Amino acid sequence: MAFNSFRSAFSSIARTTHSASLLQRRLLTDQARATLDSAVKAHPLVLFMKGTPDAPQCGFSRAVIQILDLHGVAPVKMQTYNVLADPELRTSIKEYSDWPTIPQLYVDGEFIGGCDIVMSMHQNGELEKLFTEKKLVETQPPESSSPTSSTTS
Repeated sequence: MAFNSFRSAFSSIARTTHSASLLQRRLLTDQARATLDSAVKAHPLVLFMKGTPDAPQCGFSRAVIQILDLHGVAPVKMQTYNVLADPELRTSIKEYSDWPTIPQLYVDGEFIGGCDIVMSMHQNGELEKLFTEKKLVETQPPESSSPTSSTTS
């Protein structure tokens, strides 16, 4: 009986969360959605963050920037948006992605995730693979194992 009441309570919470999610999607105007669609597709990598890459304003944004730096993502392939400078953007991007936190990373217009997801992908090698596939990082040619020839005079 306890399990059934738990399941009923969980089901009620799930319906409420789903309804709230649908309501949030409806609150985002078509114009705002189109603007965000354009923004996430305008560059190969887009990061919505708190602060700027040179001065992140939260530890999670700083962590994502550090991970991008570790992988050598070229700044010309990346666009960042400081959500602290625009309260409407801060709210809208959360509704657009249906993700409650900032930072948010997009690659080729596809939402990748927040700091926790980016960190996990970095740790398990998926992020390096994604960045290589999408040509966001320069791949290093394998070092030659053959000795260099020297000439004698």
